[in-house]
Amino acid sequence: MNTERLSNPVYKNTTGRLERIAVSVSNWSEKWFPEAYIFAALAVIVVTLAAMYMGVPLVQVARGFGDGYWTLIPFTMQMALVAISGYIVAVSPLASRLINSLASMPRSARGAVVLVACVSMGTSLFNWAISLILSGLLAKAIARRKDLHVDYRAAGAAAYLGMGATWALGLSSSAAQLMANPASLPTGLIEISGVIPFSETIFTWQSMLMTAILIVVSVAIAYFSTPTGNRVKTAADLGVNLTEINLDVSKPQRPGEWLEYSPVMTILVVALSSIWLYSEFTSKDPVLAISNLNTYNFLFLTLGMLLCWRPIRFIRAFAKAVPSVAGVLIQFPLYGGIAYIMTKAANGDGQTLSHVLASGFVSVASYDTFSAVIGLYSAILGFFIPSGGGKWLIEAPYVMQAANELKVNLGWSVQIYNAAEALPNLINPFWMLPLLGVLGLRARDIVGFTFTQLLLHLPLVLFLLWAFASTFQYIAPVIPGK
Repeated sequence: MNTERLSNPVYKNTTGRLERIAVSVSNWSEKWFPEAYIFAALAVIVVTLAAMYMGVPLVQVARGFGDGYWTLIPFTMQMALVAISGYIVAVSPLASRLINSLASMPRSARGAVVLVACVSMGTSLFNWAISLILSGLLAKAIARRKDLHVDYRAAGAAAYLGMGATWALGLSSSAAQLMANPASLPTGLIEISGVIPFSETIFTWQSMLMTAILIVVSVAIAYFSTPTGNRVKTAADLGVNLTEINLDVSKPQRPGEWLEYSPVMTILVVALSSIWLYSEFTSKDPVLAISNLNTYNFLFLTLGMLLCWRPIRFIRAFAKAVPSVAGVLIQFPLYGGIAYIMTKAANGDGQTLSHVLASGFVSVASYDTFSAVIGLYSAILGFFIPSGGGKWLIEAPYVMQAANELKVNLGWSVQIYNAAEALPNLINPFWMLPLLGVLGLRARDIVGFTFTQLLLHLPLVLFLLWAFASTFQYIAPVIPGK
């Protein structure tokens, strides 16, 4: 390390405060932050102790954990295929050239991090899954450039900003989509809130302005917190292999290999898949269709087959993608167990931990404090139940009933949840896992930079939620059929 340069006052002055915070927290996390699996296991213990403290018998807690352990298996498979399908598409010859072309645009290391942040947050407003994979692969492509000397940790953290800042304020919002679709709403909830269209949630000027503010602030933080000079840690410094995947194929050596190398099977399967996709997108709102993870994965697997062209190339790309989802497969079941402990294991009074938390926060809220109190509660609960749509179903009956009683606009109440929902993602490894698999990093590598974002996001989000609440008028819910 060049100690003379570090002691230079000019260098010290140009090293911003945010950069120092990010590097300091990153250095701390590299030493003390456990592997993401340990983090999830600790969360299980914390929730178990909390449930027992409120009177839930240990046997019932254990039953809740075991019953819930496998409940996220379909979602686990979906998330694994999000990473795998995105990986296959990105390593195909055509997509690789497009990503590399985009990666060639930045002229400075900090500019490269800003580009990744903008791509991540912009795409997250349409689909969070696309955001994770595309921005992660872009960060990896940028890291291959020797002329920029980009801090790979900062680029990886920037690729995660879509999930940590904006996704729930866009079309990806599980809560907003749920409230806008009467067929998806549980009877108990629809009788409290009615149906709330996008025009009263994500498309209000207040929500769009808040989204714009968060994007600008997040980009600024990403820019000024990106390490420079001797503080930079490249992918090579972190031991990450950035070698591009070579899927070149030769000629079949045996008669049995002919179909593996011929595009005939690809054409037939893609044709059949395309018919289903056409039917799906023409019979539904395209935005809602692509937001369905099954449809998303089907689309990208089909696209991956087509771009790889030959079956053998598709098979090799799939095999190389599988190791990137190890963290997803081993950790998501733990979060399923946590969610069940919080929502199913009840004490002698029939109360669950989630119910106690929700009731406690709602009971101390007033019209003036509703936004801040519910936002803080939602962020805390989101740390233990990192599921946008599922967690909203837990919270919504209490939150929306309190909003009715306090005369708080119901559409804005949904956005309070949405904005706060993203906050814990900045330090919770749950949603990081597919991205980390693509990047070849660990949670401890990027959490110093995402935590720096959280330090400024938390007070800013709570303030905006409170400030904009006063611009709304309460409108009584319209209950379908009444």
